[in-house]
Amino acid sequence: MAECDRLGREAFLDHYGYKPARAYVVVHLGREYDSKAIVGVAHRYVEGGGGTALRPSEFSGGEQTVGRRLRELGFDVRTEREPAWGRDELLLACAVVDEHSWEGPAADGAAVRELSGLLRRLELYPPGPGSASFRGPEEVARVCAEAARVRAGARAGGRSGGGLLGEVVRGFVDDPEAMRAAAREIREGALRGDFDNLPRVEEDDASAEWPSAVEGRLRLRLQYVRERSRPLRNAKVEWARRHGRPVACEVCGFDFGRRYGPRGDGYIEIHHVVPLHHIGESENTVEDLAMLCANCHRMIHAKQPWITVEELRALVRDG
Repeated sequence: MAECDRLGREAFLDHYGYKPARAYVVVHLGREYDSKAIVGVAHRYVEGGGGTALRPSEFSGGEQTVGRRLRELGFDVRTEREPAWGRDELLLACAVVDEHSWEGPAADGAAVRELSGLLRRLELYPPGPGSASFRGPEEVARVCAEAARVRAGARAGGRSGGGLLGEVVRGFVDDPEAMRAAAREIREGALRGDFDNLPRVEEDDASAEWPSAVEGRLRLRLQYVRERSRPLRNAKVEWARRHGRPVACEVCGFDFGRRYGPRGDGYIEIHHVVPLHHIGESENTVEDLAMLCANCHRMIHAKQPWITVEELRALVRDG
């Protein structure tokens, strides 16, 4: 830190090949320093460091590495910028706008203040210098207003917008009741305290020349999915066997049992010929199902609009 003060931040980072911190800063005596650069350069001063600073590509930044080590040493580590809004947060915001007939509620309104308090209560992110204003009413009102704008664009015949907010808004357009129910589930769970003391979502410092990331943490996700029937899936496999047909992909012919032996015998993925999100709750039979390998199943769902089994079979045949 003394070396950084002496050289100046820009010269210090340039000399050692570091980029400015994207997420975490370490605060000492009222001054902020780029956390990963400080740790990397400190290596030259510690016993066993050999007088050589670490290069950015030699270690990863973020809460689980640099942040944790600095805190263990007694330093104050904070987030330099607030995390982007997650899907569940946007779902709650859109639910509020939905309750206001898709008009952005006022920043000083009761609904915005209540949502701000709820989002802060979730505590899914690390504390930062702006924690006092984190997900404050002004920020919540801004996101709600943007959601209303995206929705208005969709109703006018345009696209509902890109990014995560656009996806959530499209969910309210396609299946508003399911989205409202999901928002209620999150809200009620937060009020019950179901999400207290969960592992936090962190944003990693991506300043390394080759990107790295801490993975494997738990992340809260509440969502509704269409129910599938395991017995119906098994009936499809049994139906194929009774009719002398192989339990194999109906597009490319891949047979898991033939390729992997007993481990793959009888294994196959089942595809609904008519997507469940189109028909909703309905009674299906084995004739409504198709047997697919994982690759062909993924290719049907890879892009919108989804294609049929026959169309994919033609692509494989003609390709």
